[in-house]
Amino acid sequence: MSCLASCCASLTCGLCSSVASGISKKSARLAYCGLFGLSLIISWILREVGAPLLEKFPWINTSDDQSKEWFQIQAVLRVSLGNFLFFGVLALLMIGVKDQNDRRDSWHHGGWTVKMVIWALLVILMFFIPNVVITIYGFISKFGAGLFLLVQVIILLDATHTWNDAWVAKDEQKWYIALLVISVVCYLGAYALSGVLFIWFNPSGHDCGLNIFFIVMTMILALAFAVIALHPAVNGSLLPASVISIYCAYVCYTGLSSEPRNYVCNGLHKASRAVSTSTLILGLLTTIISVLYSALRAGSSTTFLSPPSSPRSGGQKPLLESDELEAGKDKKDAEPRPVSYSYSFFLLIFALASMYSAMLLSGWTSTSDTSDLIDVGWTSVWVRICTEWVTAGLYVWSLVAPLIFPDREF
Repeated sequence: MSCLASCCASLTCGLCSSVASGISKKSARLAYCGLFGLSLIISWILREVGAPLLEKFPWINTSDDQSKEWFQIQAVLRVSLGNFLFFGVLALLMIGVKDQNDRRDSWHHGGWTVKMVIWALLVILMFFIPNVVITIYGFISKFGAGLFLLVQVIILLDATHTWNDAWVAKDEQKWYIALLVISVVCYLGAYALSGVLFIWFNPSGHDCGLNIFFIVMTMILALAFAVIALHPAVNGSLLPASVISIYCAYVCYTGLSSEPRNYVCNGLHKASRAVSTSTLILGLLTTIISVLYSALRAGSSTTFLSPPSSPRSGGQKPLLESDELEAGKDKKDAEPRPVSYSYSFFLLIFALASMYSAMLLSGWTSTSDTSDLIDVGWTSVWVRICTEWVTAGLYVWSLVAPLIFPDREF
């Protein structure tokens, strides 16, 4: 059996490395996205079926009163820690890479067999370290996940402004009408969702002042976005305001739906499993979309992912365009060839996303009465609500900052 397991592991590793190498010939960024997606799948599987296996590890199962949910959290955090170390170390190694003639440029684009082996070893080794290390990592991950949510907000702001600028640049009436229609639909969606939240999270006969405050604040923020964006002194637009509004309403929903199931103001407690799973899926989808968007936008020198020294070419290189063409050119060419995006920051996004996905799958490392509940607890609630408020603050700042500092470029 041990021989068979060794052969299967070897074949699997070889297959994965071959696939990754093939993908990286088209785009190293796509290969990194695939590796991150693989880690999510492994985390999900181990969360569902890994508890009985971890119970057999004496250095993990050190107490008789540990629940199934505790072992699920352990499995998710250990995979996440291996993933975080892999992307984090790579991010540190890529600090300061500004020219394609730098030797580290080839490290970023190639060596996928070695990378896959190192990634697999890191994930496996995490299952042999003491529980105290995982406990510390779980605590730190809460802050790292919050930081990823902040990066996710910046990505959203970048996406909405880019979308708006692209359609305005077409300078045709049909595109202006399309912008207006989408903006109105987003605003209607934001207020409609807020109205539904009043029904779900403000049951009659109960004092739900905190929930009402969260929902009313979301509606006020949506109105404030439109007023500020349309002010004559501000160089704003209704589309970004509407998209940020519906995003804030969504974040408010995810926060309220994460309230404990025994909380009387949580009107969805009767559908706890369905709501918990849907919240998890939506959270993972937004995480994957954010990571993919960062990979896509990383080819553009106009994005926040660009290193400060990169020239602004104004063009965006598609995700599937060959990075190997960049990395594989003749290194004997002494002419400087600046990289098109910050490798270090790009990899840092994956490291933070590893922490955030672990928090989603582990319910922010808080235990509940049943292991079927995911992403439930007051920690999750306040992280989401604070994320909504930070989103609002960043968007308003992006509008008013040019007025306060007219000599700076935003």
